[in-house]
Amino acid sequence: MNLKELFIHHLEKNLPKVESFHPFFNEALALMLKAGGKHFRAQLLLSVVQSHKPELINQALDVALALEFIHTYSLIHDDLPAMDNADFRRGIPTLHKSYDESTAILVGDALNTEAFFVLSRANLKDELKIKLIKTLSFNAGLNGMVIGQALDCFFEDKKLNLKELEFLHTHKTARLIAAALKMGCELCQMSEKESEEIYQIGLKLGLIFQINDDIIDTTTSQEQSGKPTHNDIHKNSFVNLLGLKQAIKTKENLLSECEQDLEKLDDKLAQMIQNLIIQYL
Repeated sequence: MNLKELFIHHLEKNLPKVESFHPFFNEALALMLKAGGKHFRAQLLLSVVQSHKPELINQALDVALALEFIHTYSLIHDDLPAMDNADFRRGIPTLHKSYDESTAILVGDALNTEAFFVLSRANLKDELKIKLIKTLSFNAGLNGMVIGQALDCFFEDKKLNLKELEFLHTHKTARLIAAALKMGCELCQMSEKESEEIYQIGLKLGLIFQINDDIIDTTTSQEQSGKPTHNDIHKNSFVNLLGLKQAIKTKENLLSECEQDLEKLDDKLAQMIQNLIIQYL
């Protein structure tokens, strides 16, 4: 079983649920988690552990699960009418379309807080759990995804310059991807210096991921991508600012930089990250 299959198996066994008389809340909680997706962040985290301390892979699965809950909550909220107002995600109707807006908001809230509950119960030393919680909350919260999303929403139809655009997407997208790698490093108790180097690679990977997403939005159909495309005309995207040709060139330059950075890492980890880049980027 490869890392993605291992993670999906763990996810399916540990879908969040609550005992109540609500007619469909547990179904709604599970819907977007079961809908597929790349599980890119979870795979990054597990790749670090597999390459450095494979004996910790079982403990790492709950940490990857917390990361997936955070990522999925962010997608659910991103799709809401108040934000992107999207009808489809991962090839199925978004939660506010399948149920209603209040359900989508509350499922997102539940997954956000459940992530930290999962981390608090992980079979790890308390000191390590606190470190993981700090890394995830910093990169997913005010200093990461939240301010990135706030900028994305506020500056719709207001053109940003390249430096501002990179700031926006570093926070909205790249920080959580970088956090996945850093949390893997923390699980393996790698040095602060090595963790920081790998975190910086993650920030570049995150920008590549975002540019790639912008390119997909411009060049593919909804059926191909599983979510609405040609939908970013009001957004500050790399394609809108630079044009498609220059966006592709920027992505290629960042990929080249990333490959050079990977040469400084342990061979096994570098190869695992390279395989994920080839598969998804």
